[in-house]
Amino acid sequence: MKARYILGAILAAVLIGGLVHFYAGSQVPSGQPLLQSLTSANIATIKSAFNADQGDVRVLVFLSPT
Repeated sequence: MKARYILGAILAAVLIGGLVHFYAGSQVPSGQPLLQSLTSANIATIKSAFNADQGDVRVLVFLSPT
């Protein structure tokens, strides 16, 4: 019986954490551009911004659920 409560609490914490992560929004440090999601509509904008800073260190991160 106690294991059920612990498992339920863990599942609830994971669910709440996931909801906060996806729906609470995000913040970036001042002076940094906002985070963007890569879509077919904005790929040209992201490409031009990436290529404009050739002398600086650039990082492009792809995250996949698989």
